[in-house]
This record gives sequence, structure tokens and C-alpha cells, in this order.
Amino acid sequence: MTRARDVANVLSTATSLATDTETAAAISSHNTAANGHVGRGNTAGRPASPTAGDTYANTETGFIEIYTGATYGWEQVGGISSAPTGVTATNSGSGRAYNNGSASVAFTPGTILGRSYTVTSSPGGYTGIGSSSPITVTGLQSSTQYTYTVTSTNNYGTSAASSASSGVTATTVPQAPTIGTATGGNAQASVTFTANATGGSTITSYTVTSSPGNITASGASSPITVTGLTNGTAYTFTVTATNANGTSTASSASNSITPLASITADLLVVAGGGSGGTGSNMLWETCGGGAGGLLGFSNQVLNNAQTYTVTVGAGGAGTTSTGNGTQSGNNGNNSQFGSLTTVIGGGMGRGAGYSAGNGGSGGGGGGSGTTGQGNGTNSGGGIGGGGAGASSSGANGGIGSSSYSSWGAATSTGQNSGGTYYYAGGGAGVGNSGSPSNGSGGLGGGASNTSGSASPSAATANTGGGGAAGFGQYGNGSSGGSGIVILKILGTYTASATTGSPARTVSGGYTYYVWTSSGSITI
Repeated sequence: MTRARDVANVLSTATSLATDTETAAAISSHNTAANGHVGRGNTAGRPASPTAGDTYANTETGFIEIYTGATYGWEQVGGISSAPTGVTATNSGSGRAYNNGSASVAFTPGTILGRSYTVTSSPGGYTGIGSSSPITVTGLQSSTQYTYTVTSTNNYGTSAASSASSGVTATTVPQAPTIGTATGGNAQASVTFTANATGGSTITSYTVTSSPGNITASGASSPITVTGLTNGTAYTFTVTATNANGTSTASSASNSITPLASITADLLVVAGGGSGGTGSNMLWETCGGGAGGLLGFSNQVLNNAQTYTVTVGAGGAGTTSTGNGTQSGNNGNNSQFGSLTTVIGGGMGRGAGYSAGNGGSGGGGGGSGTTGQGNGTNSGGGIGGGGAGASSSGANGGIGSSSYSSWGAATSTGQNSGGTYYYAGGGAGVGNSGSPSNGSGGLGGGASNTSGSASPSAATANTGGGGAAGFGQYGNGSSGGSGIVILKILGTYTASATTGSPARTVSGGYTYYVWTSSGSITI
């Protein structure tokens, strides 16, 4: 429009804008995309290459939209963004620490885009925020199933939540195992542990690692043996668990062990005592049972990874009075550790009319005993005291050995006035000086006959003591005491395995294993 034209003339009723070329050209020039005027239509009709700030009347939604740039696109003026759809979750377990699971959540934005999206888990309310799909949620608990919803947020507010995804279980690496006990062997160690939570994925292996050296061994369960260690070097061990997602953190360290090719130990082996004999109504002079043999073995070399059998001999069975007949007792049973020399059971007490009991380990009443394992005379005596021989007066069983009194398992039956305990005392005999007379059992578990016409009590169990003779037709000969085997090792030591339920104690700088019944030990 030229300056010369009069505005009043242009706007007069005589002037038609439709035919006024200058006016029409001005309107057409202003109503262009360059000036932000891009028209109207449905969503698909939006301009293909809009410029930030362009407006569009969306006849499909009924709202005015403004183009805010490539990041958020067309935004509805005054309208909250639409709820996303098609929410899908995927577990992301690889390399995730225990109880720090992760899920990737994908979705489709609504027709009105958001500036940000928030994913929320159920249960737990764990969240993840991002500007586009997918979004990662972390901190999930292992082995727990979660569903997820998504909301969209723009300048005007936050949408309603989407529909929930399907349930997905979060998995991680396993929880660290709980360390147990390490036991040393010959250039190796056996390590026990307790498995903990799997992390939601099956554990495929466990790995034990030494310190020092980082020497490893793997297995499917506890215990695991680590080989290739250096004898004489102290080691501790840790354990990890592995599943498809990775490896757990390490357990705490085990106890310290020092592998050795062998250990040196002392041994006490005591056999079962013999039982006492019985007399008749005319003959009362009857012998007590001999004590079980007793041998000590010093500085025995026991090889690691080897099993040693332990045999504890039973005492000889008691005898039954027959009235007019006499009856000898029964020998005790042998004891043994591994392949060491057999320790012989105590000899039987002979029946009435004998001046000496049967010979045997520890000496039957008056018997000579087995070399190195005991002896006796009519009054007993010697290592593993003999049972009392027949005499005109009640004879006492021989005193046992006190050399091993500190090794436990002896009772007050074998204690003298000085407080020392004994093993393997002989059984008491019965005399005849016009009437039955009594004898006492030797210190170390030998049985006494001090109860008149009643049958005497059995010798003390697990001492190898001999049984007492019976009073002719008035009482039975008592049974011998069972044997015992004791292993004594310098320092604190734990065997790889035992049977027979030996008692283990640590005292005075030594470890003791005490068998009161047969069994075994694996070094």
C-alpha cells in the first residue's frame, strides 16, 4: 500500500479488500509459516519442518499447539501430557550387586509428549526418571518380582499413571557365603562354608581363595579342598559364590591354618580289664581280674589325609556263682590305635583253689602279665596292676599306672591321698581264714570286694580296671572295666573327621581326643 493512499479511503465502503491488490498482498505476506502462522488440521497434518514458536490448531484434539523444538515437539497449550502406553520391563541382572537389582522399562509416549517420564516399581516404590524410553530403575531387592507404571510430566502437570507392566523378577549376583572352618592337611586345606541367598539365579559354583598366594579351588558345595599350598606357611581363606549374573563379594576370612605333611602326637592305649572269678560254698579263695594292658606311645608321626582306626576293648564279662562249683572270669578285650602294637586285655581272675590268677596283660591274679603291658604278684603291683591272687586273706588288686593321670577320664575311684589319678588297677581277691575276707581294688579303676556276701560292683568303665572276685556261693565275680584311647597333640588342633564321638578338649597347651568307644580319626 502506497503512502499516498488515504487510510480512510482504503477502509471506505467504496473499497473492497478482496479486490484491493495492495491490501490483499499485505495480508497474504503476513500469514506465512515464517511468521508462525501454519494453519490448522489433524495431528498428521502438522507441518513437516516446523520452527520453534509455530502454532497449530489441532482439529483432532481441539487444542492449540505450539512447537517447542526438537526435544519436546508440539506441546498442547494449557494441556497436561498424555499417559504413556505399552509399558514393558526387562530384568538387567548382569553384574548387579546383591540386593541392588536393575530393570529397564520401555514405553510409548502419549499423544501429548512430556518433558520427563517417571517409572515407579511395585512393591518398593523404586523410581527412575528420564526424558525418553527406556528408563532404568535400580536398587531393587534380589529375587523379588516387580511391576512398573509410567507417568509423563510437562509444563502443565503430570499425567495419570500408565497401566502396569507384567511382573519381572529382579536378579543379582549371590549373597556372600558364610565362612566355616579351615582344616589343614599335607600341602592342602579343607574349607567349609554355608551358602546364602542365590540372588534370584541358581548358584553355579563356589570359589575358595587363599591368603597369601591367592591360590583358588572351586566346587559345587561345601567343603572345598585347596591344594598346592606350602607346608609350614599360615593361611586364611575366603569364599565367593557365582551365578549367571556374576560373582558375589567375598566372605569374611576363615581361621588360620598351617598345612603340614604330618603331625606328631602322643598316645595312651588301655585295654579292657579281666573279670573276677567265683568260688564255691566250700572254697572262697578266689582271684581278682587282671587290669587291661596299658601302653604309652610318644612322638608318633600321623600322616595328613590318612584315617586311623581306633579300637576300645570292652571289659571281661562278669561270672555267675554256681553254688558248689568254681568258675574263672573272662579276659578283657584288646585295644588298638591304627596299626600300632595291639594292647592286650586283662587276664581273667581264676576260680577258687588257685594260688595265682591266670596270666595276661596287666597280670591276672598273681599272673606274670604281658611284657611292657603290666604284671602282677599275689598282691598285685606294677604297670597295669595285676588282679589279686588267692590267699588266706583277702588280697588287694595291684595299683595301676599314674604316668598318664593328667590325660583325663580317670575318676575318684582311682585317686590316692595325694590327688593323683591312675589307670589299669587290678581287681580285688577273696581270702579264706575261716570265713570270707575282703580285698580292695587297685588304684586305677580295679573293683573292690568290701560288701560282705553281696556281689561286688563292676570295675570303673574306661580305666581298664580288673573286676573283683566273688564270695563263693554268695556273690558273682564282677566285670572288668572297658578300655580307653587318648590322642594328645601339642597346640590347638582340629581333625578333618572323627567317628565314635571322641571328646575333644584343649588344655595346658595340648589338644586331647578321648575315645571311650571304638571309632576313627582322619588327620
